[in-house]
Amino acid sequence: MSSEVVEILSADELRRTMTRLASQVIERAGDVSQIALLGIYTRGVLLANMLARQIEALEQVQVPVGALDITFYRDDLDQINLRTPEKTEIPFDLSGKIVVLVDDVIYKGRTIRAALNAITEYGRPSAIWLAVLVDRGHRELPIHPDFVGKKLPTAKEEKVKVYLQELDGRDAVELIKR
Repeated sequence: MSSEVVEILSADELRRTMTRLASQVIERAGDVSQIALLGIYTRGVLLANMLARQIEALEQVQVPVGALDITFYRDDLDQINLRTPEKTEIPFDLSGKIVVLVDDVIYKGRTIRAALNAITEYGRPSAIWLAVLVDRGHRELPIHPDFVGKKLPTAKEEKVKVYLQELDGRDAVELIKR
């Protein structure tokens, strides 16, 4: 069975999308000093760092960035390819902060549910907002992002692949049609 690959975001479009997401977070937060970013491994961490750089460029304020591994909080471990867990790193207090949870693609919502469970072990933020690069639909849980880079209706058999320079040698988002 052959696959067709369609570029959804080029490197320039991805950069502009991250700038727009940073602007939306800033506008909603008002006080940027209350924001903390938490990226979900793997690409969510890289996107959270990109978002932090954009916020700093726009507001001249450094926002703290953490990395969250949700492997053992998942309810579908038996159905996914298990990978070696990463180290959760949250070098700041979450209590009272507006935590912006960052991920690359939202699909069924199970990763985000697991992340919400994990966050509660690290403190009690005043709010948790969700920022995703791509929303491809097909939710199984009532979870919806606050900030979306690209809404991309997909068929269930299609895949969305995010490529980031630090990991993949290029920035792009592709839709893989089977």
